[in-house]
Amino acid sequence: MNYQKIPNQLCFLLGLLFLISCSNPDWKKEAANPDFLADSQKALTDVIVHDIFSPPVASRIYAYPNIAAYEILQNDYSGYKSLEGQLTDFQKVPRPKAGEEYCLPLASIYAFLTIGKALIFSEAKIEEFEKELYAEFEKINMPSTVYERSMAFGAEMSSYILAWADKDNYKQTRTFPKYSMTDDDSKWQPTPPDYMDGIEPHWSKIRPFVLKSANQFPPVPPTQYNMNDTTGQFFKEVLDVYNVLNVAEKERENRLEIAKFWDCNPYVSTHKGHVMYATKKITPGGHWMGIARLASKKKDADIMKTSEALTMTALALADGFISCWDEKYRSKLVRPETVINEHIDEEWAPLLQTPPFPEYTSGHSVISRAAAVTLTNLYGDSFAFDDNTEEEYGNKNF
Repeated sequence: MNYQKIPNQLCFLLGLLFLISCSNPDWKKEAANPDFLADSQKALTDVIVHDIFSPPVASRIYAYPNIAAYEILQNDYSGYKSLEGQLTDFQKVPRPKAGEEYCLPLASIYAFLTIGKALIFSEAKIEEFEKELYAEFEKINMPSTVYERSMAFGAEMSSYILAWADKDNYKQTRTFPKYSMTDDDSKWQPTPPDYMDGIEPHWSKIRPFVLKSANQFPPVPPTQYNMNDTTGQFFKEVLDVYNVLNVAEKERENRLEIAKFWDCNPYVSTHKGHVMYATKKITPGGHWMGIARLASKKKDADIMKTSEALTMTALALADGFISCWDEKYRSKLVRPETVINEHIDEEWAPLLQTPPFPEYTSGHSVISRAAAVTLTNLYGDSFAFDDNTEEEYGNKNF
């Protein structure tokens, strides 16, 4: 026997026992902090605002990271079902290895942020947030083998989700032709002050998540364009827009506040002489992701329930935009601003800057209803809360 090896072996064993004794017995509970996921969601929203993604594109960015986080976490919660087989082409999803111990909250956060970085431009901003958040996980002091195994599983899920996302036709639509103008007065045309091209005219070709197709639930056609009949429905609807602020002062102020609160235009340009500057704000989908986060916080939801709320809301938003944009670029209805300027008052301008895409259907209305129904299904009806999502953009809460 080589007695010289005994001290080395003893040191190794003592060191191993030291590491085991230093691990935190409550690490699983501390790692399952829903704020870790909620804060990651907010960090992603901040970058989406900074990078000025359009509402449809932003909805895609919200969907994939949340799906990854949910799909990882549900392995630890028997009351939740995998999305495998429920989402289009979502098959053979990675699973934790049987008999191995994981910190699935850590794996879910890693996958969320890794996918988020891959879908935005300003990766450095996410990386700054990552460092801070992973430092919080390290303070929890879980076993190092669990930490490393969990990060590896998060990376595996990230690779799978990004490969799946790569086949949703997004990249192909980047090469499709721009919106084509026509001489038809009833059809959409660019609006002031920037006269931008129509945003995402081919978004209906993006692969849906739950819908069977972009036109599975087509809305009723828009009111038929007719500015020759001053007693007709279309003319009446145009006048309603034109006169919407011609009310008593108190009601006018109320309408102004509500309109500003729900503006959610990610890019508003202001022109003063030869100077132009832009204001960045949250997208409509981003607003609803914020509401989902607020509702989960008020319900004191655990990390799994929070993930479910964020993921189901993101899916509702993403498919809502695909469905809505299918109708927008089918009917291609002209904006009220264009009609009013041409037929009623050439000096008239809307309170809020007109976004660069056709009028019908209302994107805000479609995705808001989809998100509201989803959250009602999860958290119940008559759910009161203060929506302060827009406060950081200078608007009052409601």
